[in-house]
Amino acid sequence: MTKQTYPAQLEDKSSGGLRNALPRRDFLRYTGAGLALTGLVLNGCSDDDDNVDPNANNTVNVGTSDIGVLNYAYALEQLEAAFYAQVIAGGTGTYFTSLGANSAERQILTDLAAHEKAHRDFFKNTIPANSIIKELSPDFSAIDFNVGKRAAGAPAGTKLGVLDAAMAFEDLGVAAYNGAGRYITNPVYLALAGKIVSVEARHAALIRDLMSYNTFVGSDVVDLFTPTGSASTPGVGNGTGLEKSKRPAEVITTANQFLQEGSKLNVSGLA
Repeated sequence: MTKQTYPAQLEDKSSGGLRNALPRRDFLRYTGAGLALTGLVLNGCSDDDDNVDPNANNTVNVGTSDIGVLNYAYALEQLEAAFYAQVIAGGTGTYFTSLGANSAERQILTDLAAHEKAHRDFFKNTIPANSIIKELSPDFSAIDFNVGKRAAGAPAGTKLGVLDAAMAFEDLGVAAYNGAGRYITNPVYLALAGKIVSVEARHAALIRDLMSYNTFVGSDVVDLFTPTGSASTPGVGNGTGLEKSKRPAEVITTANQFLQEGSKLNVSGLA
């Protein structure tokens, strides 16, 4: 197997005209675009299974063991990258084009698009060619790219807005990486997953804050710690304070809703 390394860091896209948004902008630049994966070498292909067709039975089987986890992550990064690419592609009347040219939110969405593309390309350039899954075809028909958020109290079946969908994808990605860690045996791959999930968690927190200020974490994604002791007995309470995780079978029930037939995932090898 040829060693693959992470591509050069993303180009700094700062325009210099971001009004009153430098703290948040810097937050993304130095924790996202500066993703500390440069030089990380993925070496050794002992987990490859050259006899498995990853795209059989009209679903995309990610495979097993470490390579299966990498394919699984690659699939989710493909979905996120495709979503953000469509968001910033713009077009008359879209939510992205309605944002001010120098608005913090526009810069954030632009940055996230670059981050997710970098993640996707990293996996694409790293997974052995004889084991990598195909490029997936998304289905974003359930998303209205012309609105930011779905109206409160909207009836069931109402399309997601851009921020609704972004929150769903980011929260799902964090839970997916957390839930897949148990299947990784190669410590280099585990370190890789830890580096990426930390960036995805920053994305998720930021999108939640855009949805509603100061709501960057919630009980639906974190087992929040609730103190029950007195001030003299700190640390006593309920909840772990840890991010929640989802196993692959649970994750794809959501992810497959945004993938076309023939691109839906099969994670039976990660059970």
